[in-house]
Amino acid sequence: MPTAKIHVTMPTTMPKTTRGRKPKAASSLPKQPGKRGRKSFKEMNAEVDLINIPDDEVLFQKQYYSIGEVAEMFHVNYSLLRLWANEFDGFLQPKKNRKGDRFFRPVDVKNIHMIYHLLREKKYTMEGAKDYIKNQKKKADQQFEITVSLQKLKAFLLELKANM
Repeated sequence: MPTAKIHVTMPTTMPKTTRGRKPKAASSLPKQPGKRGRKSFKEMNAEVDLINIPDDEVLFQKQYYSIGEVAEMFHVNYSLLRLWANEFDGFLQPKKNRKGDRFFRPVDVKNIHMIYHLLREKKYTMEGAKDYIKNQKKKADQQFEITVSLQKLKAFLLELKANM
């Protein structure tokens, strides 16, 4: 019986691909590693100036603000606002609809601003901020209003200086 020889040539280099994925382009630049974990104090202090809460006249035009609107005002996550609402339950009292969505009144937005000021700017702990609010409510309100007005004055003067 004659035997037939079959000659099969295999390519020496197979393109390396994983299942279902496109091969990466060789010209793509390596990505910068993402920032994970906690932010540094410098980053947190830089974000403090980015809060964009409207003036009282504009703030009190609406009866309720959604959690998304409040999160955008303070540049924080929804989960942080939910945590603050649970931790400071006597101080923050957002309304919930049937679905469970939280809606903050303008007074609650002001209170969140105070909590933000104590936790992020003054670097209080949660327990320290709770005690401060509980024991010195009137004094805390007065000091906070003075601080906010001084910050607005400082921003105005810096803007005036930049325009000169």
